[in-house]
Amino acid sequence: MIIVKVGGSVFSDKKGKPENFRRDVVARIAREISEFYPEKNFIIVHGGGSFGHPYARRYSIRDGIPDDWKTARFRMVGFSETHQAMLRANSAFIREFLQRGLPAFSVSTSSVFMTENGDVAYGDLEIIKRLVELRFIPVLFGDVSLDLAKGIDILSGDQIITYLAKMLEPEKVIFLMDVDGVYDGDPGEGNLIQALGRDEIESLLSKLTCSGGDVTGGICNKLREAKKIAKHSEVWFVNGLVPGRLSGAIRGDGFGTRIVP
Repeated sequence: MIIVKVGGSVFSDKKGKPENFRRDVVARIAREISEFYPEKNFIIVHGGGSFGHPYARRYSIRDGIPDDWKTARFRMVGFSETHQAMLRANSAFIREFLQRGLPAFSVSTSSVFMTENGDVAYGDLEIIKRLVELRFIPVLFGDVSLDLAKGIDILSGDQIITYLAKMLEPEKVIFLMDVDGVYDGDPGEGNLIQALGRDEIESLLSKLTCSGGDVTGGICNKLREAKKIAKHSEVWFVNGLVPGRLSGAIRGDGFGTRIVP
């Protein structure tokens, strides 16, 4: 089994108009996956991109539900708005896969997972396991979540993948990004790291600027999750905007960053 995370910056322009969708990119990703399906099983997880992130920021979903009813009601409306935006993104994904003969099946993340202070507290994977057994391609997504501590929160696609990797132990996990991989400096600086040891991740994080406008934490969060995932699976970071990079990672001879034990 291979888990593919399609970053929000790959299937959409985060700085562009709300809910813009790069249909050609997703269609090409589906074509590359079709080269290996059904010999290999796949699970797809996509991010929020220009769909979920604007709503999550506007309504401050990460702050949870407060005691003040006026603010709570505002945030609850935003919770639903954010989820609906992600359903629209997911529907666009499913459509591109189906048009290429791939039996992609939407799995609503917020109906499967619950969080506690933003971390996965519970996940019911039985439906996902059965879908994979039947050779469907489950497609999950970063989403809002009911939270045991705060009432509501955001569950990132990266955290979903960490939980899936722990419970399902896939052959590999591939992160598709809008850059060639992980660098030893901030964006636009440093050199591409082609092989990164799991025990080197913390040292690298100390060199990076881990702040920014991404409500799910950006590259720093991906690296933290990759450190956990690497206990269970081979991990790749590749450029999802470049044709053939996903195929290379699936084969194991790709160009990008590979996390090594």
